[in-house]
Amino acid sequence: MTSADLSAIAPEILISLYAMAALLFGAYTGKDKTAPLLVWVTSGLMVLVGLWIGLSGEGTNTAFHGMFTDDAFSRFGKVTVLFSAAAVMVMSEGYMARRNLLRFEFPILIALATVGMMVMVSAGDLMTLYMGLELQSLALYVVAALRRDSAKSTEAGLKYFVLGALSSGLLLYGASLTYGYAGTTLFSGIVSVASEGDIPLGLLFGLVFMITGLAFKVSAVPFHMWTPDVYEGSPTPVTAFFATAPKVAAIGLFARVMHDAFGQVVPDWSQVIALLSVLSMFLGAIAAIGQRDIKRLMAYSSIAHMGYALMGLAAGTQFGVQAMLVYMAIYVTMNIGTFAFILSMERDGQQVTDIASLNLYSKKSPGRALAMLILLFSLAGVPPLVGFFGKFYVLKAAVEADLTWLAVAGVVASVIGAFYYIRIVYLMYFGEEREGLDAGGSPVLAGFLMASAAAMVLGVINLFGVEAMAAAAAATLVN
Repeated sequence: MTSADLSAIAPEILISLYAMAALLFGAYTGKDKTAPLLVWVTSGLMVLVGLWIGLSGEGTNTAFHGMFTDDAFSRFGKVTVLFSAAAVMVMSEGYMARRNLLRFEFPILIALATVGMMVMVSAGDLMTLYMGLELQSLALYVVAALRRDSAKSTEAGLKYFVLGALSSGLLLYGASLTYGYAGTTLFSGIVSVASEGDIPLGLLFGLVFMITGLAFKVSAVPFHMWTPDVYEGSPTPVTAFFATAPKVAAIGLFARVMHDAFGQVVPDWSQVIALLSVLSMFLGAIAAIGQRDIKRLMAYSSIAHMGYALMGLAAGTQFGVQAMLVYMAIYVTMNIGTFAFILSMERDGQQVTDIASLNLYSKKSPGRALAMLILLFSLAGVPPLVGFFGKFYVLKAAVEADLTWLAVAGVVASVIGAFYYIRIVYLMYFGEEREGLDAGGSPVLAGFLMASAAAMVLGVINLFGVEAMAAAAAATLVN
């Protein structure tokens, strides 16, 4: 191990050391009494590390003989993951404390999961990939079942664990096949074997199994079955976390494997990912229509949105990766605001997730209702909100890659999906008079909701520079 290796992986080491120190601090100084402090300190550390990575990182550096890659692509993913994880933790502190769910382990597990995500987007080797993936997954299995007195939360954790283990097994089997036929676990070595004329049949099978395992992690159809139950059963702040940072890390890892390890055989995997994309868009759009619980609706919404992100990846081009990154940055911003609203949905101090409870919500809280309207329209891709530009980018990438049929399918699915977003708006402004939600709520949640909604409006000017950063990130991955 050299100083260059340590320098490349310094952010991950810092957060890992912090997590271990926080664990000792919490265990020896009052356990759950220290949880609020740990939430704020962990969130602050993540923001600082995100700024450090974003402002000081430059060039492309490899560590541990190519097993770890520090480049613009990984930095884009890490900054997005860190900022979104910090935002969700700050949003969750009040909610978890009021319900006696704020265990001191919660911010520590989120920090460890975040380290796993950072390793995932920097993976340059099959072993690094698996280490990052499992560190993230093992921490998330626990937080899904954090509400120990709830049968639904326990069920969510168990389903996530069983199906997550299945996906990890498939991914590991694909990795072993890939190693067997390529003779190396390094992505740089795999890509040289895959470019030597026709790809070996065993290596192709390895690729398919790895795509299957990664599709589980991004909840792409037909590997999405865990998502609605886990989203519904997990504590709402945990659901908000599942819908943001892990999705960015998983889609970043997906792109890293496809382009770094199999970038010379794009036609062999592009058609598979295009199929996953179109299935995810349509199932997510259609299945969400019948949902009455807003958390289950957001689960199907996330499945559909992952379909759009995969459309950019299916293009197999530099612009496709750029479009995918822009889309994910916008998606995370929209979801943070939307879940801030969902966290504030209460009646007599109790969490309510029934969509019907939003009837005439605009009369009680016109400001929050307007902000939610903006976010829902942006999620639906209504111009001129920022969500429209996210979809425009991936559709353009598909057309430029001669996947016009996929772009047309995306437009049709988007129109279908607009129904369930607009239905919520209809209920908030024109629904029937009935017992509604409590007015007011946490100023922290209101702040995130308003900031997210404002970003959807003001971002139309230049997308806050995300487009240029995504272009630089894509250029380092696809060259």
